[in-house]
Amino acid sequence: MIALFLPLAIGPWQIVLIVLVVLLLFGGRKIPELMRGLGSGIKEFKDASKDENEETKHVEDKN
Repeated sequence: MIALFLPLAIGPWQIVLIVLVVLLLFGGRKIPELMRGLGSGIKEFKDASKDENEETKHVEDKN
């Protein structure tokens, strides 16, 4: 059973390899733009989920 999860283990060398591949694909100038976009997407998702939680609380309070 443990042998099934062994290939999924990510060590420091794999992370370095992934970072190098990303740098080669996108270049150093594009990465900050990509991270900004990712951060704003995560922020919008959190805000939307918070709004949804507030709406469900209001509905539960009325019942």
